[in-house]
Amino acid sequence: MTHEANGSDKAALALARALSSPLRLRVLRLCAFDARTNKELAELLEVNPGTMLHHVRTLVDTGLLAAEPARTGTRGAREVPYRATGRSWHAPHGPNFSVILLETMRQQLQEVDPQLVETSWLGLRLNAEHLDELQKRLYGLLQEFKERGPDAGGDSYSLVTVLHPDRNPPAERPAG
Repeated sequence: MTHEANGSDKAALALARALSSPLRLRVLRLCAFDARTNKELAELLEVNPGTMLHHVRTLVDTGLLAAEPARTGTRGAREVPYRATGRSWHAPHGPNFSVILLETMRQQLQEVDPQLVETSWLGLRLNAEHLDELQKRLYGLLQEFKERGPDAGGDSYSLVTVLHPDRNPPAERPAG
């Protein structure tokens, strides 16, 4: 007897699959503050409009993008702009999401002048209590800025923080 996933399991799986593509993550980023049409997204990401339509539909079907009212384009054609819903912020991620997110970031950085990219890397040694504090404070700060919404007339930035166990064991201390 086969066991079929229930509706919520299927929805969670569809959501994780939708978030498993660097291209779709880039679409969500582009639609976070401004509604964009399929054509605009295809041009910005240098992708065939048919391919982009597939990705846009996947994001709409999972509630990650929402269509806004249709408008008339410059040549009189009907255009549907899409805006990110913010649902990805709390969405479940697949097992390789960190790799996908880093690949997305790598793709985006290819288009940026390296002189404009600020990076930092810090090694820490934390006990469980301090690790929990760091995670909560980082998440709280990110959540605070997310809830503020975009600044009118502000420039766009992307922020990625990566906190992971570091394979850097303590040095052997000589017996005293």
